[in-house]
Amino acid sequence: MESQEQKTTLPFFGIPKVLPYAKRYRWMIVLMVFLGLLSSLVDSIYPLFNRHIINHNLAEHTADSLWIVGILYFLVLVFQVLNNYYSCYMCSRMELWVNRDLRNAAFNHLQTLTFDYFNRNSVGYIHARVMSDSGRVGELFSWRLMDFVWSASYVICVIIVMCVTNLKLALLILALFPVAIVAVTFFRRRLIRQNRRVRELNSIITGDFNEGITGVRAIKTLAIEDRMNEDFRTDTATMKRESIGAARTSALIGSGVSFLSAVSLALVLWKGGSLTMEKIMELGTLSVFMTYAISIMDPLQNCINVVNALTTIQVNIERFSRLMETESSVMDSPEVVEKYGDTFSPKKENWEELHGRVEFRDVTFQYPDGDEPVLEHFNLTVEEGASIAIVGETGAGKSTLVNLVCRFYEPTEGQVLIDGRDARERSQLWLHSHIGYVLQTPHLFSGSVRENLRYGRPDATDEEIWNALRLVSADHVVERMDAGLDSDVGEGGSMLSSGERQLLSFARAILADPRILVLDEATSSVDTLTEKMIQQAIETVTAGRTSFMIAHRLSTIVDADTILAVRDGKIVEQGNHRELMDKKGYYWELFTRQYADMAVDLAMSGEEA
Repeated sequence: MESQEQKTTLPFFGIPKVLPYAKRYRWMIVLMVFLGLLSSLVDSIYPLFNRHIINHNLAEHTADSLWIVGILYFLVLVFQVLNNYYSCYMCSRMELWVNRDLRNAAFNHLQTLTFDYFNRNSVGYIHARVMSDSGRVGELFSWRLMDFVWSASYVICVIIVMCVTNLKLALLILALFPVAIVAVTFFRRRLIRQNRRVRELNSIITGDFNEGITGVRAIKTLAIEDRMNEDFRTDTATMKRESIGAARTSALIGSGVSFLSAVSLALVLWKGGSLTMEKIMELGTLSVFMTYAISIMDPLQNCINVVNALTTIQVNIERFSRLMETESSVMDSPEVVEKYGDTFSPKKENWEELHGRVEFRDVTFQYPDGDEPVLEHFNLTVEEGASIAIVGETGAGKSTLVNLVCRFYEPTEGQVLIDGRDARERSQLWLHSHIGYVLQTPHLFSGSVRENLRYGRPDATDEEIWNALRLVSADHVVERMDAGLDSDVGEGGSMLSSGERQLLSFARAILADPRILVLDEATSSVDTLTEKMIQQAIETVTAGRTSFMIAHRLSTIVDADTILAVRDGKIVEQGNHRELMDKKGYYWELFTRQYADMAVDLAMSGEEA
């Protein structure tokens, strides 16, 4: 699994890796920086209005020019309100746009990866890369950037004004900066570790909550509600304890900054008050230093927080970049892409018709994470329209051949030829567009029946949809639903039984009119009566099509042209049903083990065993 959370050492916090996603909005970044600089400049000159009023109007007991100062102050205030509004607006747009582009890029890249990547990484891990990590990167180029620009420029502006106004008093305040930087950095790192632990616990609690919902039937049938409840309470109690610790550290940082601000103010009052009493410094200037002494520590803390936050965002950048830099184990060559297009820009005008002849020519195959070859120098020719059955015990490796035919994996050695040409000479999308695949555990997308079936062929008419449903005897399933083809199937088809979902997924595959049909234990989720109906439909729809059937119920494949018996990841027998039964080998053992059940099924259908 790729979920490595260790601290990384990417240069410049890894920002160059994600900078291309922000470069397209460079004009917005420039505008955000400009608005941040303006805002900090305006914030830093507010105390100067007070100095003028104190030194001129109050000291001289005159209202001369007071109305001018009031108007200027009001105009500056209006400007600052508008500036803050547009700054927040631009930050929000920047964050949303960068997040959108990052997530689109990640999702599109995931569509190009093969099964081995998804086998190695959990759904939660991939989901976090696409949603959580991209969100943190979007935050970096918006709010974090604006915070740093405003805070840094405000501190610089204030330091310049103080040094110009009274250098000695300015140096007295600046002497506290090293103390603030060291203290905030120390406690901030501790807070980062605590928050990381809180996020980890939150992920655990989310997983517990998800299991408590999705596994509710198993929980109730096993009567383990008390154990699940206790585990959940333990995790939430741990998270509460860690969260309180993080809150305590955060409060300590805030209190420390407030303390340093108070110390800074005390120094100003002590030294500045003396200078004022000695008529060396005006009272208005003392007011300016008092304001700066109180306000300068928070921006300084913000600068430190942004720099420290980069160390955690660096982890997000590293994990997101690792996803985007993962290359698919099956890739079309540049020449193939040039002629046939890619997954998102196909050149269908150059696609040849697929007839369905498949040949394994001296194929050796080993899974990327495997220790030894699954196939060695394997040869098999499947003529157009022939049916191939693959049988074996659970976990024996029956899907290997199908994965190679569908080009979900590439042969380690040798060739898989489609219609006499190496499959690698044409695009993956071309091949996949001519394959109908019915899974053992069918997946229906959220939406209506019509929308689900049209995934197989978007331009299919309602009449064609009903014909496909009748062909697999699924029309009665839809007719029983309240809204017919417009009926909602629920999330993952949750509003249907497993058998009904299987029938609809079968109709979806048939609607696409594939030249190669793959049935991955397609009848294992249905009852005997439904299996009989599907079996009759299979005999109809496989006529003239090349078909590969991974079968658990051996009664469904006795008429296959070729049966491949798989054991421990290797093909140990090959032939038709009669030939393999005469051998009395592995296939014979599998078949006779199921004989009693098969005899019952055959007796119910009125046939002889």
